Amino acid sequence: MRRTSPTVKKARAKASPPVRRRSDTSAAPRGSEGLPPRRGRESLMVNSVDKALKVLRAFDGSRRRLGLSQIAEAAGLGLSAAQRFTYTLLQLGYLRKDDASRLYALSPKTLEFGRRYLQSSELVERAMPYLLHLHQSCGETTNLTLLDGQDIVFVSRFLSRNVFNVDVVVGTRLPAFCTAPGLAMLARLDPEEAEAILRRTDRRAFTTHTVTDLRRILTRLATIRSDGFAVAYQEVFHGDISVAAAITDAAGRPEGAINLASSTTRWTLAKAREKFAPMVVAAAAAASSNRGIRPGKETIS
Repeated sequence: MRRTSPTVKKARAKASPPVRRRSDTSAAPRGSEGLPPRRGRESLMVNSVDKALKVLRAFDGSRRRLGLSQIAEAAGLGLSAAQRFTYTLLQLGYLRKDDASRLYALSPKTLEFGRRYLQSSELVERAMPYLLHLHQSCGETTNLTLLDGQDIVFVSRFLSRNVFNVDVVVGTRLPAFCTAPGLAMLARLDPEEAEAILRRTDRRAFTTHTVTDLRRILTRLATIRSDGFAVAYQEVFHGDISVAAAITDAAGRPEGAINLASSTTRWTLAKAREKFAPMVVAAAAAASSNRGIRPGKETIS
């Protein structure tokens, strides 16, 4: 057997780069949270959770009861996968099935998610006394909404006896660009951020009064920013007048919005603006996290 001299061994060691063992991860780049770099975080995504939620989202106002093939189509799943997820959600109690028609529907258990959100939301807890006092003071429909992407979401709602928008309930989403609460919150954002949201929005007209032109909306936001409140006149629903003001955090960014909604059969636009604007501005300011005002007639009435 030919032996390798010590001189040759040293030369080979210098020429060969060190081999990192798979268990040695100390030199791997990490993010600020101790996670892999952002481009590698897709591996953290649990696709099964995403698919299960797609099954639940397949049920909406226009599709309240669905067969298995309809669920698969609406959720973008194969029939076999839809069957597994539907069966799992059925066993967990989030879906129910009519044995005669073999159609599925959401169960009341899905409401638990909304209840848990409302109970855990610091904003809802903080705004509720002012929202209720405002409703009792004027008798009109009073709402608390949040900005979520390009939409507003209703998270609390006290109805007037004269309410006509019966389809709007807690959880309803409406576009921000043509609703008073949405405009009030957009106006509190950095102008570039608000414009970026508006450019991503499908600004379709709901009525002949809906303002859809981007430049007009941006001009409108500047006015709202100066006035401190927003007014929408029949832009989503015919006969609806809405006046809103944003609830802000310590940095002045919108956390939500309070609005009063009434009917054109009971109020003119000028009278609604004159009566409701000071009320919603006071209520929103009192509910803002940088204020400590308690509800009372001197602030809201």
